[in-house]
Amino acid sequence: MADYVPVTKAVVPAAGLGTRFLPATKATPKEMLPIVDKPAIQYVVEEAVDAGLDDLLLVTGRNKRSIEDHFDRAYELEETLDAKGDEERLAQVRESADLATIHYVRQGEPKGLGHAILCAAQHVGNEPFACLLGDDLIDPRDKLLQRMIEVRQELGGSVIALMEVPPSQTSMYGCAAIEPTAQDDVVRITDLVEKPPPGEAPSNWAIIGRYVIDPAVFDVLRETPPGRGDEIQITDALKVLAGRGSEEGGPVYGLLFRGRRYDTGDKLDYLRTVVRFASERDDLGEDFVAWLREFLDTRDPRA
Repeated sequence: MADYVPVTKAVVPAAGLGTRFLPATKATPKEMLPIVDKPAIQYVVEEAVDAGLDDLLLVTGRNKRSIEDHFDRAYELEETLDAKGDEERLAQVRESADLATIHYVRQGEPKGLGHAILCAAQHVGNEPFACLLGDDLIDPRDKLLQRMIEVRQELGGSVIALMEVPPSQTSMYGCAAIEPTAQDDVVRITDLVEKPPPGEAPSNWAIIGRYVIDPAVFDVLRETPPGRGDEIQITDALKVLAGRGSEEGGPVYGLLFRGRRYDTGDKLDYLRTVVRFASERDDLGEDFVAWLREFLDTRDPRA
């Protein structure tokens, strides 16, 4: 096994405008929308920490200050809860502040995911890093990020998470052309296409929001012109690395993920995610599922 620099840092882009959730996101970051009683971005940070990455950089933008506040101490609230003897809620409030060492940088202009990742160059330096998108929640029982880090340590290059989607949905994702390797869940990427037109995807394996990326990507991103949507796309930069050898920051591998993923970037999928999480809660699940069944049984389909 080659001796590669370990992955210790994670980048979480959180500068998007959240236009699909307007008007709720007019003043509230989409990353702060709750999944039951915890903001979506906290699940993402917890996933990184669980994978051993406790040095996180959040790439934010204007009107995102509440994200920083959430991961900071709230002394007045803590003192109030402490005075009431409410140890359970006090622990919940302190939990987010104690998760990890979190840094922040602002993406001055909404120029795309590739540009947001480029904003992390100074913090990351010449080290491989994980990138986690807040729209995708991975079930804590599925250790996707840990496995991706293992693949990076074994094979080098970059590793992206791939999930098989129906052909009708390939135009919503970046899609990969793949070749098998000696490992059943690992493929080599030969091409990447960002949101291909219907019927033109190289495969049904779509990129989901987890990456482990070689630092060579930063030099590529600096030279990457705006692509689809007139934005700098990380897909375009990774396509360049996919054609390189290990001495130049390549290649790019895909990890075939068949676990549980929750898409919170879409209104309908967001609601599905809330229902799933609530149904599995020890403190809510039994009563919530009973109410849900009663509601569905008595709901007038004409309403």
